[in-house]
Amino acid sequence: MLSTNQIIEKCKKYGANNYSPKDVVFSTAEGCIVTDPEGKQYFDMLSAYSALNFGHRHPEIIQAAKDQLDRVTLSSRAFHNEIMGDFLEKLCGLTKKEAVLPMNTGAEAVETALKTARRWGNFVKGVEEGKQEIITCINNFHGRTIGIISMSTDPDARAGYGPFLSGFKVIKYGDIEALKNAITPNTVAFMMEPIQGEAGIIVPPKGFMKEAYELCKENNVLFIADEVQTGFARTGRMFASELEGVDPDIYVLGKALGGGVMPISAIAANKNIMDVFTPGSHGSTFGGNPLACAVSIKAMEILVRDNYPAMAEEKGNYFMSKLREIENDDIAEIRGKGLLIGVEFECNAYKYVKKLIENGVLAKETHEKTIRFAPPIVITKEQLDSAVEKIKIAFAKQ
Repeated sequence: MLSTNQIIEKCKKYGANNYSPKDVVFSTAEGCIVTDPEGKQYFDMLSAYSALNFGHRHPEIIQAAKDQLDRVTLSSRAFHNEIMGDFLEKLCGLTKKEAVLPMNTGAEAVETALKTARRWGNFVKGVEEGKQEIITCINNFHGRTIGIISMSTDPDARAGYGPFLSGFKVIKYGDIEALKNAITPNTVAFMMEPIQGEAGIIVPPKGFMKEAYELCKENNVLFIADEVQTGFARTGRMFASELEGVDPDIYVLGKALGGGVMPISAIAANKNIMDVFTPGSHGSTFGGNPLACAVSIKAMEILVRDNYPAMAEEKGNYFMSKLREIENDDIAEIRGKGLLIGVEFECNAYKYVKKLIENGVLAKETHEKTIRFAPPIVITKEQLDSAVEKIKIAFAKQ
């Protein structure tokens, strides 16, 4: 078996240099514990950016995948398969929407939402073709396609990729006056993350999401919630939009929807929005494939049966209370909702991430100064206590 260093060197030799991962190799994993090739164990406190809400290899989800592997894995959308309808029905029930359009990745779901909004704006609202405008927020992270980075404000995501698409306006996150001033008769949608994850677990001012939603209703503008990272119980609610009682016109969903096993994403909306699509107007060969649908159905079943939102809220409150006991002048703020927590430092957080990994806790800095903690929702109180002791050692004043 190759060592950690040998595996990393092979990836560097044959892979594109578009990531700079930490020097840890996942060899085996179960629940919230990851083991490297040398047998060292770590607490996974990143959860693949919230794709692993159920932990690694949840036994029921793995069994659902195994059972489906023995039946059929792919039909394409040229034909029907037995299980996609059950997936669509289950997700409609969870989101309380009338229709779902399945894709594979979060970025694909975002692109689907953008296409939906533009087509709705033209077909239903009557905005002239080519003049539809979509409003987003500074420091947003919705993916990395050409369309999505056209509305990004991250220079690393944009450098060298022009020309960019037009039709986007960007406002300050959480600024309701900026949103009011940005809306015109050509505005078809406002898209936001209920909590900005990649920006550093930025929670908007209380009331902003609700006010933004109401402003959209007043102006016949679609409110799109990108819940790819915040959805499926991560923030202590099934969807983070519920923190302010908001029912988005379009949900953008992914990550945990696949149970940490298969990539699957979707948008969910009512028929008066989703009916803008006609055969051939949008699609995906693997979208709604039987294997991913089987995994997702089981994941959604577990979410509801075991009340994951309540688990995330209770464990998140406990975790944050323990983090706030740490005395270190470098810590500027601890913020978040549920088990989506950011610890912001006055200095570059890299040295603290390095210490965390040395002590057996996997986390990663974002925007240099913020460390994101998002452990699997299945983490036990005893495991949290053990992880916190390791975090306290790592966060001791340098």
